[in-house]
Amino acid sequence: MTENTFPVYTADAIVNFYRTEVLTGQEAKHLTRSDLAPAPKPETVQTLYMRVLHLLYRFRPECHSMVPLLENIQYPVNHEGATAIMSVYMRMRQFLPMCFVYDFSLNDLLAPKKQRTLSVLSAIMNFLYFRKQRMEMVLEKQAKFRADMDRLQAYSKGILEAEKKIEMLTTIPPEQQAEADELAAALSELQATTVHEYQEVNAINETIAEWKAKIAEKTQKLAQVKVDVSNLKEDVGKLKSQIVESPEELKTQMERMRENVKNIKHSIEETDERVVELQNMVQTVTQTEAEIQQMYHLLQDLESSMNNTKQRQEEHHELMVQYEKKHKELKNLCSEEGQLKRTLGMKLDKVSKQNIRRQKKKEMKEQHVQEVLGQCNQIYQKREDMADKIQEISRETQQLKAKIQSLRDVCSKETEKAQALYDTLSMSIDELHKRVDAHVEDMKHDVAKMSAVF
Repeated sequence: MTENTFPVYTADAIVNFYRTEVLTGQEAKHLTRSDLAPAPKPETVQTLYMRVLHLLYRFRPECHSMVPLLENIQYPVNHEGATAIMSVYMRMRQFLPMCFVYDFSLNDLLAPKKQRTLSVLSAIMNFLYFRKQRMEMVLEKQAKFRADMDRLQAYSKGILEAEKKIEMLTTIPPEQQAEADELAAALSELQATTVHEYQEVNAINETIAEWKAKIAEKTQKLAQVKVDVSNLKEDVGKLKSQIVESPEELKTQMERMRENVKNIKHSIEETDERVVELQNMVQTVTQTEAEIQQMYHLLQDLESSMNNTKQRQEEHHELMVQYEKKHKELKNLCSEEGQLKRTLGMKLDKVSKQNIRRQKKKEMKEQHVQEVLGQCNQIYQKREDMADKIQEISRETQQLKAKIQSLRDVCSKETEKAQALYDTLSMSIDELHKRVDAHVEDMKHDVAKMSAVF
């Protein structure tokens, strides 16, 4: 106790603690500082220890005074005074090592000292603080366990709902299966036709580009021809004003000019026809472009629908990933729940076993107390009976002693008479033996004589 691992509190703090946490009723009111300092009262210290044992082990204070009559004690009344002290001492010796007090003695109960008593009570006070803290931690863990169980149930419900939603999203109902197959077939046909149309549009675009290049060349040539014609007209006008030609040359020139004009008109007509054809082709191209635009819009719609399906597939994949995660968490929580249930079951089994043991011990103690009380009553009854019997036996023994004395006197007289008879008989027997011996010798002599005669 020289180096304590716990703080030693003052007498006022110890009194306040034990009044609020350990003692109840009138005991808490009557406990004061004078009961512990300067000279602790043995009765107060013993009641404090009894109440601590009752608080921790549910061992009632009145149970300390019960004498365990496992054997026939000659005077059980003499043991009742020391039984309570020895019971408290033995149980405190078992309890105080948990409070780091290893040198508890019987003198601490019978003649307690101030510093020693305050240190022991401080150790018990420290242990009770630790016990209260641990009980609060256990209660918090129980509350967390209950909250985790509630969350586990909520997660399991959410997982079941998510599984149902995934099944609803992934499974196509039978009434819509035909429509889904038709849409898939139409989508494949539309993709094939769009590919074919793209190829045709590309070919038409190439031909249009070629025709545009040709038209551009023709327009350039036509513009050049018009420029040449205008130049020639200007030259002809100048020449007409300057030169007076012969009518034959004019005729030939006019014929040439007419032929040139006819050729030009013919070429213009050909170009007009070609332009009309090209306009028709352009109209067909515009129509095909409009159709291609429609097809493009349809393809965009299909792409949007495909994107929606992809998004749904991604959402489905994410849901599956979340489902797997939740499933793993559920497995972990189930394993934790199983472990917690096992530990809880083991704890409940231990508690039930302890309760059963306590109940059995209580019943055995009560039965033992009843048996002890019955044995005590029987013992007291037997003691009275035995006392009566002893008195009767003493009377009988006195009577027997008187009879024995009288019989001894009679026996001594009879023995004297018998001794005298024995002496007389032994003398007569000796004489008889002598006579018999003499008679036998005579018979031997007679026999020897008769044998000699014969």
